[in-house]
Amino acid sequence: MRWCALLIGSAVFVSVLELMHLPAALLLGPMAMAVWMATLGAGVRIGARGFTAAQAVVGMLIASNMPPSLFSELKSDWPIFVIGVLSTVIAAAFLGWLMARTRLFPGTTAIWGSSPGAAAAMTLMSAGYGADMRLVAFMQYVRVVCVVLAATIVARFMGVTTVEEQATIWFPSLDWIAVAATVIAALSAAWVGLRLKLPGGALLLPLAVGMVLKFSGVMPIVLPPWLLALSFAAIGWGIGMRFTREVVAHAARALPRVLVSVFALIGICGCFAAGLVHFAGIDPLSAYLATSPGGADSVAIIAASTNVDVPFVMAMQVTRFIFVVITGPATARLLSRNSPDARIS
Repeated sequence: MRWCALLIGSAVFVSVLELMHLPAALLLGPMAMAVWMATLGAGVRIGARGFTAAQAVVGMLIASNMPPSLFSELKSDWPIFVIGVLSTVIAAAFLGWLMARTRLFPGTTAIWGSSPGAAAAMTLMSAGYGADMRLVAFMQYVRVVCVVLAATIVARFMGVTTVEEQATIWFPSLDWIAVAATVIAALSAAWVGLRLKLPGGALLLPLAVGMVLKFSGVMPIVLPPWLLALSFAAIGWGIGMRFTREVVAHAARALPRVLVSVFALIGICGCFAAGLVHFAGIDPLSAYLATSPGGADSVAIIAASTNVDVPFVMAMQVTRFIFVVITGPATARLLSRNSPDARIS
């Protein structure tokens, strides 16, 4: 009965979020239902193997979305990328440090929650480095929603018309040999990551393997939409079932200050975008979308709907994500020194 309620409720939440055009509905809907059931004492157990497999699929998905022009863009405009990436990362790290120093969140949670990388990746990696995954997820997805709404408003203010989203074909005709090879590669990499006891290895090693496959052309990365939906749901359930009433209450109390931090980061990144416009001659919308702190998938949709420099925008977003993945653990350890490590149970 609980599993039936979880499945039906998740589908309802996903439908509502899709109607509201909010990002990451396939992950946030199941997470919201899982949080609700967990706080009511009606939680279900999400198996560790399923959660690990879902991370592996998401890691391969991130790799598959890396733009082919990434390295050529970096080579031609590397000073702009260095300044753009570092400015956003430093601003986010400083705001996370402020929240850690004010003891708004425990330990490294504030740093990981403020990291301007892919929300799912930052949430999953954070657990391996002593952060509270539940609160990191809360911070990350509050920021994603705010960033996407702000980017949409800015795009419309600059005269960009909304493009109708194409309906998802859940069961398209695919090369099932390529699908099987992709899944095997993802699961094998995740297994190795766990065996090596790498923090976040179930996500990061499939991501690394996927990037090698993507840019070497050894084999195509093919993931069916239904498999991605199941993977996002499994991650949402795995995170949501960890919530308690105490965590939800703490998140609600912290929401106003989290929103202040998010809007401050959006404003700071807007100033960086203005700098790119003035000093580098980048058009305003391309500069704003490139420096937007998160929501890369939604930013890609907005960018594709107008005549902005899409390769530049996506290369900046992907470069920042890779930089945060590499430097995130060290940054969290450095900035969270002398901060409380206890988790909210």
